[in-house]
Amino acid sequence: MTLGTLSAEVEAALASVQKAQSEGKITAGAVENLKCWLVEPRYADYRTAIIEHIDAGKWQKLDDVFWTVIPFGTGGRRGRMYAFGSNAINDRTIGESAQGLADYLRSTAPADKELRCAIAYDTRHNSRHFAELCASIMVANGFRVFFLDDYRATPQLSYAVRAKNCDCGIMVTASHNPPSDNAVKVYQSTGGQVLPPHDKAIIDRVMTVQEIKKVPFADALKAAKVEICTAEIDRDYLAEAVKYAFPGPREVNILYSPLHGVGGFAVPPLLKAAGFKSLEVFGPHSQPSGDFPNVPGNVSNPENVPVFDSMIALAKESQTSTSATSIGAVDLILATDPDCDRMGAAAKLLPTSDSPWATINGNQLGALLTDYVLGVRKANGQLTSKSYVIKTLVTTELIRRICESYGVQCQGNIHVGFKWIGGLMDELGPESFEFGTEESHGFLIGSYARDKDGAVACLLMALLAAQLKSQGKTIHQRLNELLAQHGYHEESVLNVQMEGSEGMAAMKKLMSTFRTAPPKTLGGLNVTAVRDYDSLTTRLADGSIVKLDAPAANMVILDLAQTGNYVAVRPSGTEPKVKFYIFASLDRQSSQDLAAAKTAIGTRIKQIQAELKDFCR
Repeated sequence: MTLGTLSAEVEAALASVQKAQSEGKITAGAVENLKCWLVEPRYADYRTAIIEHIDAGKWQKLDDVFWTVIPFGTGGRRGRMYAFGSNAINDRTIGESAQGLADYLRSTAPADKELRCAIAYDTRHNSRHFAELCASIMVANGFRVFFLDDYRATPQLSYAVRAKNCDCGIMVTASHNPPSDNAVKVYQSTGGQVLPPHDKAIIDRVMTVQEIKKVPFADALKAAKVEICTAEIDRDYLAEAVKYAFPGPREVNILYSPLHGVGGFAVPPLLKAAGFKSLEVFGPHSQPSGDFPNVPGNVSNPENVPVFDSMIALAKESQTSTSATSIGAVDLILATDPDCDRMGAAAKLLPTSDSPWATINGNQLGALLTDYVLGVRKANGQLTSKSYVIKTLVTTELIRRICESYGVQCQGNIHVGFKWIGGLMDELGPESFEFGTEESHGFLIGSYARDKDGAVACLLMALLAAQLKSQGKTIHQRLNELLAQHGYHEESVLNVQMEGSEGMAAMKKLMSTFRTAPPKTLGGLNVTAVRDYDSLTTRLADGSIVKLDAPAANMVILDLAQTGNYVAVRPSGTEPKVKFYIFASLDRQSSQDLAAAKTAIGTRIKQIQAELKDFCR
């Protein structure tokens, strides 16, 4: 195709775009980004496909993939995959991310320094392709790349960054998102996800990338610029992780699911190395697959209760049928998300064979594991006045109560995202770090990594379940003991989906409303204060404003009249939705009748949920 013909086609395409905008078929943001991709040389490889979409009148698809520039959120750059588009995951947006990272690090390092980058990927569609692409770009920019050449867990990438003294790391995964999505998570030299001011500096570089430098992956491998280190990292990571296999019983029958992700390469080897012999991998979820075919809605998220339905059915059958599983009657069900950085669990309510089963949510798991870890540390005489646990602002305050009972600090004034836990851990000193947890099923013990670890979380849950089984108790019974000891706490998350360009505008309007004109009451309790983490101010019920001592973020917390009851509101950093975190609790005295406490708090939470939904309309 000649330049003249190409220019004529581009001119006609631009005219069609303008006409579509005047007819309301495409938004202004999409038009602006489309023009860039049609005209600028850096996007030339995508021009033909874009023009074909324009000629076919695929305006909704074009609006979806161009209405904005895909941002960096709490977990990196994440979104739906499409062959082109500024608001899609594709070779260009992934390539810009890697090139921007390389440009930033090269600009801050001595000219003669050999920079290093670790790269890993999960089982999603195109993950291997994007990992090779990133490796090709980093090598072309003078980096030495350490490549995990098979499906591997995000915490193994975090460990590899530290073990290989890397300047950065790239994990190709969209975590628990639907099969349509993929992403890159970018890590700094600590092994944690990128923190300020580096995140903004990298984003600035990404947004201005013109040329993406690349060398063929095979050539980089042949020239030893890419080093395959899968077996080495597997061995050394396992050696670090198994250090947390605390002494105690191991007699517990475990049914485990990797939910079609990478966990099968991390969890069974760790549990076996720790001495757990009675383990079965759930067959329907065992095969790595980016389609996640055998989980409800094809979304492999251990936060979702329906994910456990088929496993619970098998576990119930195993109580009476000796042939249902290879391990006999199941005591504990564990699951990890596609990149194995989150852990979910289910267990019997009672230690009887006919007991009902129930899942344990992220806040409850965090409380249980915090208590277990601190209990072990205390028994070993390892707790000091400097010992601390980290949680996020939207994670249950039950963890703080547990820490107080052990005389341990609870650091909780940080926002959503495990990168903040990793960063605070380095700031306070890893030598006194005991445990880190967030409500979205993220957990970390030890200093071998700076990101949440689903495999080691599975190990801790197995240890706890075995200990309780030896005492004739279940995990749920232990949770009830903690609630009676520290006061009844219950939490709930309400998600309000807001897709596309219209959704983004709606999210901004909704957040503004919660800042300036929030509900006056929720769940029968007055709203006594509005904590605005954007302006870092708290507005009290009388209208007075005081300074808020906290890190800045796009979040609002509504404090209710009863201490320990509040609602946090924030847009998701990785998905098109607003999240409401509802916290309700009673004091210890009011929690001795747990059934009554649960009923009262459950009613309050349902009322708050209904009122929030009405308010959002």
